[in-house]
Amino acid sequence: MPLKINSLKYLIKNTLATAIFALGIVTISAQEIIEEPVAPKQNDSIKSNSAIKVDGVSAVIGDYIVLDSDIDKTILQLKAQGASIEGVSRCQLFGKLLEDKLYAHHAIQDSIEISDLEIRSYVDQQVQQFLQSTNGSMEELLKFYKKDNEKEFRDEMFEINKSNRLASEMQKKIVDGVEVTPEEVREFYNKIPKDERPEFGTELKVAQIVIQPKVTPEEEQRVITKLKDFKRQVENEGASFRSKVVLYTDDKASIPNGGKYTLNRKRPQMVKEFRETAFSMEEGQISEPFKTDFGYHIIFLEKIRGQEYDVRHILLMPKISESSLQEAKIKLEDVRTKIVAGEITFAEAAKEVSDEKETKFNGGQLINPTTQDYNFELTKMDTELYGQIQKLESNAVSEVIAEQDRKGAIKFKIITVTDRVDTHIADYSRDYLKIKELALNEKRFKTIDKWQDDKIKETYIKIGEAYRDCDFNSNWLKN
Repeated sequence: MPLKINSLKYLIKNTLATAIFALGIVTISAQEIIEEPVAPKQNDSIKSNSAIKVDGVSAVIGDYIVLDSDIDKTILQLKAQGASIEGVSRCQLFGKLLEDKLYAHHAIQDSIEISDLEIRSYVDQQVQQFLQSTNGSMEELLKFYKKDNEKEFRDEMFEINKSNRLASEMQKKIVDGVEVTPEEVREFYNKIPKDERPEFGTELKVAQIVIQPKVTPEEEQRVITKLKDFKRQVENEGASFRSKVVLYTDDKASIPNGGKYTLNRKRPQMVKEFRETAFSMEEGQISEPFKTDFGYHIIFLEKIRGQEYDVRHILLMPKISESSLQEAKIKLEDVRTKIVAGEITFAEAAKEVSDEKETKFNGGQLINPTTQDYNFELTKMDTELYGQIQKLESNAVSEVIAEQDRKGAIKFKIITVTDRVDTHIADYSRDYLKIKELALNEKRFKTIDKWQDDKIKETYIKIGEAYRDCDFNSNWLKN
Protein backbone atom coordinates (compact mmCIF):
# COMPACT_ATOMS: atom_id res chain seq x y z
CA MET A 1 0.00 0.00 0.00
CA PRO A 2 1.29 3.56 -0.61
CA LEU A 3 3.21 4.97 2.31
CA LYS A 4 2.92 8.67 1.49
CA ILE A 5 -0.47 10.31 1.30
CA ASN A 6 -1.14 13.60 -0.49
CA SER A 7 -4.94 13.61 -0.67
CA LEU A 8 -7.11 16.45 0.50
CA LYS A 9 -8.81 14.08 2.92
CA TYR A 10 -5.46 13.52 4.58
CA LEU A 11 -4.70 17.22 4.78
CA ILE A 12 -8.13 18.00 6.17
CA LYS A 13 -7.72 15.54 9.00
CA ASN A 14 -4.15 16.39 10.01
CA THR A 15 -2.20 19.33 11.34
CA LEU A 16 1.15 20.39 9.91
CA ALA A 17 3.00 18.56 12.66
CA THR A 18 1.22 15.34 11.78
CA ALA A 19 1.84 15.90 8.10
CA ILE A 20 5.54 16.40 8.65
CA PHE A 21 5.71 13.33 10.88
CA ALA A 22 3.84 11.33 8.25
CA LEU A 23 6.40 12.39 5.69
CA GLY A 24 9.07 11.40 8.16
CA ILE A 25 7.96 7.85 8.76
CA VAL A 26 7.15 7.05 5.19
CA THR A 27 9.78 8.62 2.93
CA ILE A 28 12.94 6.72 2.05
CA SER A 29 15.61 8.11 -0.28
CA ALA A 30 18.31 6.25 -2.15
CA GLN A 31 20.92 6.74 -4.82
CA GLU A 32 23.10 3.70 -4.26
CA ILE A 33 22.66 0.27 -2.71
CA ILE A 34 25.06 -0.96 -0.04
CA GLU A 35 25.76 -4.59 -0.68
CA GLU A 36 25.49 -6.28 2.72
CA PRO A 37 24.23 -9.57 4.09
CA VAL A 38 20.45 -9.61 3.92
CA ALA A 39 18.83 -9.04 7.31
CA PRO A 40 15.47 -10.51 8.25
CA LYS A 41 12.55 -9.18 6.21
CA GLN A 42 11.96 -5.53 7.16
CA ASN A 43 8.36 -4.97 6.06
CA ASP A 44 6.98 -6.97 8.97
CA SER A 45 5.31 -4.96 11.72
CA ILE A 46 7.40 -4.56 14.86
CA LYS A 47 6.84 -7.24 17.46
CA SER A 48 7.12 -6.48 21.14
CA ASN A 49 9.77 -9.15 21.57
CA SER A 50 11.94 -8.15 18.58
CA ALA A 51 15.50 -9.34 19.05
CA ILE A 52 18.46 -6.97 18.70
CA LYS A 53 20.29 -7.94 15.50
CA VAL A 54 24.00 -7.76 14.73
CA ASP A 55 24.84 -4.12 14.03
CA GLY A 56 25.68 -2.82 10.58
CA VAL A 57 25.49 0.33 8.46
CA SER A 58 22.03 0.47 6.90
CA ALA A 59 22.35 3.86 5.25
CA VAL A 60 24.62 6.83 4.64
CA ILE A 61 23.00 10.26 4.29
CA GLY A 62 25.46 13.07 3.69
CA ASP A 63 27.63 13.23 6.80
CA TYR A 64 25.40 10.85 8.76
CA ILE A 65 25.02 7.09 8.96
CA VAL A 66 22.09 5.00 10.12
CA LEU A 67 22.89 1.74 11.86
CA ASP A 68 20.47 -1.15 11.91
CA SER A 69 20.59 -0.95 15.71
CA ASP A 70 19.31 2.64 15.51
CA ILE A 71 15.89 1.24 14.69
CA ASP A 72 15.99 -0.93 17.80
CA LYS A 73 17.02 2.08 19.88
CA THR A 74 14.09 4.03 18.44
CA ILE A 75 11.75 1.21 19.43
CA LEU A 76 13.12 1.24 22.98
CA GLN A 77 12.67 5.01 23.25
CA LEU A 78 9.12 4.90 21.95
CA LYS A 79 8.23 2.17 24.42
CA ALA A 80 9.88 4.06 27.29
CA GLN A 81 7.71 7.07 26.40
CA GLY A 82 4.59 4.91 26.39
CA ALA A 83 4.01 5.27 22.64
CA SER A 84 2.16 2.56 20.73
CA ILE A 85 4.11 1.03 17.84
CA GLU A 86 1.48 -1.51 16.87
CA GLY A 87 1.34 -1.83 13.09
CA VAL A 88 4.47 0.30 12.55
CA SER A 89 7.02 -1.50 10.38
CA ARG A 90 10.79 -1.34 10.53
CA CYS A 91 10.64 0.17 7.04
CA GLN A 92 8.63 3.10 8.38
CA LEU A 93 10.95 3.67 11.33
CA PHE A 94 13.93 3.38 9.00
CA GLY A 95 12.35 6.01 6.75
CA LYS A 96 11.85 8.34 9.71
CA LEU A 97 15.52 7.99 10.66
CA LEU A 98 16.60 8.66 7.08
CA GLU A 99 14.56 11.79 6.83
CA ASP A 100 15.78 13.09 10.19
CA LYS A 101 19.36 12.62 8.97
CA LEU A 102 18.57 14.34 5.67
CA TYR A 103 17.19 17.34 7.55
CA ALA A 104 20.09 17.35 10.02
CA HIS A 105 22.69 17.13 7.23
CA HIS A 106 21.25 20.13 5.42
CA ALA A 107 20.79 22.04 8.66
CA ILE A 108 24.57 21.85 9.07
CA GLN A 109 25.10 22.83 5.42
CA ASP A 110 22.84 25.85 6.00
CA SER A 111 24.81 26.79 9.15
CA ILE A 112 21.89 26.34 11.53
CA GLU A 113 23.38 26.59 15.02
CA ILE A 114 22.32 24.51 18.00
CA SER A 115 23.55 25.15 21.54
CA ASP A 116 25.40 22.11 22.93
CA LEU A 117 24.75 23.42 26.44
CA GLU A 118 21.03 23.57 25.75
CA ILE A 119 21.05 20.01 24.40
CA ARG A 120 22.98 18.73 27.44
CA SER A 121 20.55 20.51 29.73
CA TYR A 122 17.68 18.78 27.92
CA VAL A 123 19.47 15.43 28.23
CA ASP A 124 19.75 16.04 32.00
CA GLN A 125 15.99 16.52 32.15
CA GLN A 126 15.38 13.39 30.06
CA VAL A 127 17.62 11.27 32.28
CA GLN A 128 15.76 12.47 35.37
CA GLN A 129 12.44 11.57 33.73
CA PHE A 130 13.71 8.15 32.66
CA LEU A 131 14.98 7.45 36.18
CA GLN A 132 11.45 7.83 37.49
CA SER A 133 10.51 4.69 35.56
CA THR A 134 13.30 2.72 37.29
CA ASN A 135 12.68 4.12 40.78
CA GLY A 136 15.85 6.18 40.54
CA SER A 137 18.12 3.24 39.63
CA MET A 138 20.75 4.25 37.05
CA GLU A 139 21.85 0.61 36.90
CA GLU A 140 18.40 -0.51 35.78
CA LEU A 141 18.21 2.35 33.28
CA LEU A 142 21.56 1.40 31.70
CA LYS A 143 20.47 -2.23 31.57
CA PHE A 144 17.25 -1.29 29.79
CA TYR A 145 19.13 0.74 27.17
CA LYS A 146 21.99 -1.80 27.01
CA LYS A 147 24.72 0.68 27.96
CA ASP A 148 27.86 -0.04 29.96
CA ASN A 149 28.05 3.26 31.84
CA GLU A 150 26.25 6.57 32.34
CA LYS A 151 28.67 8.58 30.19
CA GLU A 152 28.10 6.32 27.19
CA PHE A 153 24.35 6.62 27.70
CA ARG A 154 24.43 10.42 28.03
CA ASP A 155 26.72 10.80 25.00
CA GLU A 156 24.35 8.78 22.85
CA MET A 157 21.33 10.73 24.13
CA PHE A 158 23.20 13.95 23.29
CA GLU A 159 23.85 12.88 19.69
CA ILE A 160 20.25 11.73 19.20
CA ASN A 161 18.79 14.93 20.61
CA LYS A 162 21.16 17.18 18.70
CA SER A 163 20.34 15.44 15.43
CA ASN A 164 16.61 15.68 16.17
CA ARG A 165 16.91 19.36 17.07
CA LEU A 166 18.81 20.09 13.86
CA ALA A 167 16.10 18.28 11.89
CA SER A 168 13.37 20.23 13.67
CA GLU A 169 15.05 23.58 13.03
CA MET A 170 15.54 22.67 9.37
CA GLN A 171 11.87 21.80 9.02
CA LYS A 172 10.92 25.16 10.53
CA LYS A 173 13.24 26.96 8.14
CA ILE A 174 11.75 25.18 5.12
CA VAL A 175 8.19 26.33 5.88
CA ASP A 176 9.15 29.69 7.40
CA GLY A 177 7.44 32.43 5.45
CA VAL A 178 4.93 30.15 3.72
CA GLU A 179 1.60 31.99 3.67
CA VAL A 180 -1.73 31.78 1.87
CA THR A 181 -3.74 34.59 0.33
CA PRO A 182 -7.53 34.88 0.68
CA GLU A 183 -7.78 33.85 -2.98
CA GLU A 184 -5.73 30.69 -2.31
CA VAL A 185 -8.02 29.86 0.62
CA ARG A 186 -11.07 30.29 -1.60
CA GLU A 187 -9.55 28.08 -4.33
CA PHE A 188 -8.60 25.45 -1.76
CA TYR A 189 -12.17 25.35 -0.43
CA ASN A 190 -13.80 25.27 -3.85
CA LYS A 191 -11.69 22.36 -5.11
CA ILE A 192 -12.85 20.11 -2.25
CA PRO A 193 -15.78 18.00 -3.53
CA LYS A 194 -18.93 18.79 -1.58
CA ASP A 195 -19.23 15.24 -0.30
CA GLU A 196 -15.64 15.37 0.99
CA ARG A 197 -15.72 18.69 2.82
CA PRO A 198 -14.67 18.35 6.47
CA GLU A 199 -17.22 18.16 9.23
CA PHE A 200 -16.58 20.37 12.22
CA GLY A 201 -17.92 19.24 15.56
CA THR A 202 -20.10 21.20 17.97
CA GLU A 203 -18.44 24.51 18.78
CA LEU A 204 -18.86 26.75 21.78
CA LYS A 205 -17.85 30.24 22.75
CA VAL A 206 -16.91 30.43 26.42
CA ALA A 207 -16.38 33.41 28.69
CA GLN A 208 -15.10 33.56 32.25
CA ILE A 209 -14.56 35.94 35.14
CA VAL A 210 -11.58 35.27 37.38
CA ILE A 211 -10.86 36.51 40.88
CA GLN A 212 -7.40 35.85 42.33
CA PRO A 213 -6.98 35.98 46.12
CA LYS A 214 -4.64 38.77 47.11
CA VAL A 215 -1.33 38.29 48.89
CA THR A 216 -0.98 40.49 51.96
CA PRO A 217 1.85 43.06 52.05
CA GLU A 218 3.14 41.35 55.20
CA GLU A 219 3.48 38.01 53.38
CA GLU A 220 5.28 39.63 50.44
CA GLN A 221 7.73 41.28 52.82
CA ARG A 222 8.33 37.97 54.63
CA VAL A 223 9.36 36.34 51.34
CA ILE A 224 11.59 39.25 50.31
CA THR A 225 13.31 39.22 53.71
CA LYS A 226 13.92 35.47 53.49
CA LEU A 227 15.50 35.78 50.03
CA LYS A 228 17.70 38.65 51.21
CA ASP A 229 18.84 36.44 54.08
CA PHE A 230 19.76 33.65 51.64
CA LYS A 231 21.80 36.16 49.64
CA ARG A 232 23.59 37.36 52.78
CA GLN A 233 24.39 33.83 53.95
CA VAL A 234 25.92 32.90 50.59
CA GLU A 235 27.90 36.13 50.17
CA ASN A 236 29.07 36.65 53.75
CA GLU A 237 28.98 33.25 55.42
CA GLY A 238 30.04 30.92 52.60
CA ALA A 239 26.72 29.07 52.40
CA SER A 240 26.02 27.04 49.25
CA PHE A 241 23.53 28.63 46.86
CA ARG A 242 22.79 25.21 45.40
CA SER A 243 21.96 23.82 48.85
CA LYS A 244 19.55 26.70 49.42
CA VAL A 245 17.87 25.79 46.13
CA VAL A 246 17.41 22.17 47.14
CA LEU A 247 16.06 23.07 50.58
CA TYR A 248 13.83 26.05 49.84
CA THR A 249 12.93 26.76 46.19
CA ASP A 250 9.33 26.50 45.04
CA ASP A 251 10.53 25.73 41.50
CA LYS A 252 10.52 21.99 42.17
CA ALA A 253 11.33 21.04 38.57
CA SER A 254 14.71 22.77 38.85
CA ILE A 255 15.84 21.04 42.07
CA PRO A 256 17.64 18.12 40.31
CA ASN A 257 19.78 20.70 38.47
CA GLY A 258 20.34 22.87 41.54
CA GLY A 259 18.09 25.58 40.14
CA LYS A 260 20.24 25.91 37.03
CA TYR A 261 19.07 27.33 33.71
CA THR A 262 21.06 28.37 30.64
CA LEU A 263 19.78 31.58 29.07
CA ASN A 264 20.66 32.82 25.60
CA ARG A 265 20.41 36.48 24.61
CA LYS A 266 19.27 35.53 21.12
CA ARG A 267 16.54 33.10 22.20
CA PRO A 268 13.97 34.31 24.73
CA GLN A 269 13.69 31.95 27.69
CA MET A 270 12.02 32.50 31.05
CA VAL A 271 9.85 35.56 31.70
CA LYS A 272 10.93 39.08 30.81
CA GLU A 273 11.80 40.19 34.36
CA PHE A 274 13.96 37.09 34.86
CA ARG A 275 15.91 37.66 31.62
CA GLU A 276 16.40 41.36 32.21
CA THR A 277 17.76 40.76 35.71
CA ALA A 278 20.12 37.98 34.59
CA PHE A 279 21.50 39.91 31.62
CA SER A 280 22.22 42.97 33.76
CA MET A 281 24.41 41.03 36.21
CA GLU A 282 28.13 40.29 36.45
CA GLU A 283 29.58 36.81 36.75
CA GLY A 284 29.52 35.56 40.36
CA GLN A 285 26.91 38.12 41.42
CA ILE A 286 23.67 37.40 43.33
CA SER A 287 20.70 39.62 42.49
CA GLU A 288 18.39 41.40 44.87
CA PRO A 289 14.93 39.81 45.19
CA PHE A 290 12.67 40.61 42.23
CA LYS A 291 9.09 39.76 41.34
CA THR A 292 7.58 37.85 38.40
CA ASP A 293 4.14 36.33 37.87
CA PHE A 294 5.48 33.18 39.53
CA GLY A 295 6.62 34.79 42.78
CA TYR A 296 9.88 36.29 44.06
CA HIS A 297 13.35 35.21 42.90
CA ILE A 298 17.02 35.70 43.50
CA ILE A 299 19.52 34.77 40.77
CA PHE A 300 23.13 33.65 41.05
CA LEU A 301 24.97 34.29 37.77
CA GLU A 302 27.40 31.39 37.61
CA LYS A 303 29.03 31.74 34.19
CA ILE A 304 28.90 33.89 31.05
CA ARG A 305 29.87 32.26 27.76
CA GLY A 306 29.38 34.77 24.97
CA GLN A 307 25.61 34.96 24.46
CA GLU A 308 24.89 32.22 27.02
CA TYR A 309 24.39 32.78 30.75
CA ASP A 310 24.42 29.93 33.28
CA VAL A 311 22.25 30.97 36.21
CA ARG A 312 20.82 29.38 39.31
CA HIS A 313 17.75 30.77 41.00
CA ILE A 314 15.61 30.37 44.08
CA LEU A 315 11.88 30.96 43.75
CA LEU A 316 9.63 31.63 46.73
CA MET A 317 5.89 31.91 46.21
CA PRO A 318 4.03 34.01 48.80
CA LYS A 319 1.37 32.04 50.65
CA ILE A 320 -2.29 32.99 50.36
CA SER A 321 -4.06 33.23 53.71
CA GLU A 322 -7.35 31.46 54.36
CA SER A 323 -9.05 34.81 54.91
CA SER A 324 -7.89 36.02 51.48
CA LEU A 325 -9.27 32.86 49.87
CA GLN A 326 -12.66 33.33 51.50
CA GLU A 327 -12.76 37.02 50.62
CA ALA A 328 -12.13 36.28 46.92
CA LYS A 329 -14.74 33.52 46.81
CA ILE A 330 -17.42 35.64 48.48
CA LYS A 331 -16.69 38.53 46.12
CA LEU A 332 -17.21 36.31 43.06
CA GLU A 333 -20.38 34.76 44.51
CA ASP A 334 -21.81 38.28 44.89
CA VAL A 335 -20.91 39.07 41.27
CA ARG A 336 -22.61 35.89 40.08
CA THR A 337 -25.76 36.73 42.02
CA LYS A 338 -25.95 40.14 40.30
CA ILE A 339 -25.45 38.61 36.83
CA VAL A 340 -28.17 35.99 37.37
CA ALA A 341 -30.53 38.69 38.71
CA GLY A 342 -29.96 40.78 35.59
CA GLU A 343 -28.41 43.69 37.47
CA ILE A 344 -25.27 43.53 35.30
CA THR A 345 -24.24 41.62 32.18
CA PHE A 346 -21.50 39.00 32.21
CA ALA A 347 -19.35 41.15 29.91
CA GLU A 348 -19.80 44.24 32.10
CA ALA A 349 -18.91 42.26 35.22
CA ALA A 350 -15.79 40.87 33.53
CA LYS A 351 -14.57 44.34 32.69
CA GLU A 352 -15.33 45.61 36.17
CA VAL A 353 -13.97 42.87 38.45
CA SER A 354 -12.05 40.17 36.58
CA ASP A 355 -8.37 39.78 37.45
CA GLU A 356 -7.61 38.02 34.15
CA LYS A 357 -6.17 40.81 32.01
CA GLU A 358 -6.18 38.65 28.84
CA THR A 359 -10.00 38.40 28.82
CA LYS A 360 -11.52 41.12 31.00
CA PHE A 361 -11.74 43.76 28.25
CA ASN A 362 -13.42 41.49 25.68
CA GLY A 363 -16.31 40.33 27.82
CA GLY A 364 -14.33 37.53 29.42
CA GLN A 365 -14.23 35.60 26.10
CA LEU A 366 -11.62 32.83 26.00
CA ILE A 367 -9.40 32.57 22.93
CA ASN A 368 -8.78 29.10 21.51
CA PRO A 369 -4.97 28.74 21.58
CA THR A 370 -5.05 26.43 18.54
CA THR A 371 -7.23 28.47 16.19
CA GLN A 372 -6.75 31.93 17.74
CA ASP A 373 -10.49 32.61 17.53
CA TYR A 374 -13.27 32.36 20.11
CA ASN A 375 -14.61 28.96 19.00
CA PHE A 376 -13.87 25.74 20.88
CA GLU A 377 -14.71 22.43 19.21
CA LEU A 378 -16.31 20.28 21.88
CA THR A 379 -14.40 17.09 21.05
CA LYS A 380 -11.04 18.90 21.03
CA MET A 381 -11.58 21.03 24.11
CA ASP A 382 -9.23 20.86 27.09
CA THR A 383 -10.60 18.12 29.32
CA GLU A 384 -10.72 20.31 32.42
CA LEU A 385 -12.66 23.07 30.64
CA TYR A 386 -14.95 20.48 29.05
CA GLY A 387 -15.78 19.10 32.47
CA GLN A 388 -16.72 22.57 33.68
CA ILE A 389 -19.07 23.47 30.81
CA GLN A 390 -20.48 20.15 29.52
CA LYS A 391 -23.75 20.51 31.45
CA LEU A 392 -23.99 24.29 31.13
CA GLU A 393 -26.82 25.67 28.99
CA SER A 394 -26.16 28.68 26.76
CA ASN A 395 -25.97 31.93 28.77
CA ALA A 396 -26.31 30.08 32.07
CA VAL A 397 -23.67 31.00 34.67
CA SER A 398 -21.74 28.31 36.50
CA GLU A 399 -21.32 28.13 40.25
CA VAL A 400 -18.01 29.46 41.58
CA ILE A 401 -15.17 27.12 40.58
CA ALA A 402 -11.86 26.90 42.45
CA GLU A 403 -8.80 25.82 40.45
CA GLN A 404 -5.02 26.10 40.39
CA ASP A 405 -3.32 28.04 37.62
CA ARG A 406 -0.08 27.01 35.89
CA LYS A 407 1.91 28.66 38.69
CA GLY A 408 0.16 26.60 41.36
CA ALA A 409 -1.81 29.54 42.73
CA ILE A 410 -5.50 29.11 43.58
CA LYS A 411 -8.02 31.26 41.75
CA PHE A 412 -11.82 31.39 41.58
CA LYS A 413 -13.88 31.73 38.42
CA ILE A 414 -17.37 31.62 36.96
CA ILE A 415 -17.96 30.64 33.33
CA THR A 416 -20.72 30.89 30.77
CA VAL A 417 -21.38 29.58 27.25
CA THR A 418 -22.09 32.63 25.11
CA ASP A 419 -22.78 30.79 21.82
CA ARG A 420 -23.19 27.24 20.56
CA VAL A 421 -22.97 25.94 16.97
CA ASP A 422 -23.92 22.31 16.40
CA THR A 423 -21.95 19.82 14.27
CA HIS A 424 -21.86 21.04 10.67
CA ILE A 425 -20.16 20.66 7.29
CA ALA A 426 -17.47 23.28 6.68
CA ASP A 427 -18.94 26.61 5.65
CA TYR A 428 -16.60 29.09 3.92
CA SER A 429 -17.89 32.19 5.71
CA ARG A 430 -18.40 30.75 9.18
CA ASP A 431 -15.29 28.56 9.23
CA TYR A 432 -12.88 30.75 7.26
CA LEU A 433 -10.06 30.60 9.81
CA LYS A 434 -10.16 26.80 10.01
CA ILE A 435 -10.25 26.48 6.22
CA LYS A 436 -7.36 28.92 5.98
CA GLU A 437 -5.32 26.72 8.33
CA LEU A 438 -6.07 23.66 6.19
CA ALA A 439 -5.02 25.53 3.05
CA LEU A 440 -1.84 26.69 4.76
CA ASN A 441 -1.06 23.12 5.87
CA GLU A 442 -1.45 21.89 2.29
CA LYS A 443 0.92 24.57 1.01
CA ARG A 444 3.46 23.78 3.72
CA PHE A 445 3.14 20.09 2.96
CA LYS A 446 3.89 20.71 -0.72
CA THR A 447 6.84 22.92 0.21
CA ILE A 448 8.27 20.15 2.39
CA ASP A 449 7.63 17.61 -0.38
CA LYS A 450 9.42 19.69 -3.02
CA TRP A 451 12.35 20.35 -0.68
CA GLN A 452 12.77 16.62 -0.10
CA ASP A 453 12.67 15.80 -3.80
CA ASP A 454 15.28 18.48 -4.57
CA LYS A 455 17.64 17.63 -1.71
CA ILE A 456 17.52 13.88 -2.27
CA LYS A 457 18.85 14.45 -5.80
CA GLU A 458 21.84 16.49 -4.59
CA THR A 459 22.70 14.58 -1.40
CA TYR A 460 25.07 11.62 -1.21
CA ILE A 461 22.83 8.74 -0.08
CA LYS A 462 23.36 5.00 0.19
CA ILE A 463 20.72 2.52 1.28
CA GLY A 464 21.48 -0.98 2.53
CA GLU A 465 20.22 -3.99 0.57
CA ALA A 466 18.18 -5.17 3.57
CA TYR A 467 15.74 -2.29 2.97
CA ARG A 468 15.56 -2.57 -0.81
CA ASP A 469 12.16 -4.32 -0.66
CA CYS A 470 10.48 -1.56 1.37
CA ASP A 471 7.29 -0.32 -0.26
CA PHE A 472 8.37 3.10 -1.56
CA ASN A 473 5.69 5.34 -3.03
CA SER A 474 8.08 7.65 -4.92
CA ASN A 475 11.01 6.76 -7.16
CA TRP A 476 13.58 6.97 -4.37
CA LEU A 477 15.49 3.96 -5.71
CA LYS A 478 15.62 5.49 -9.21
CA ASN A 479 14.53 2.28 -10.90
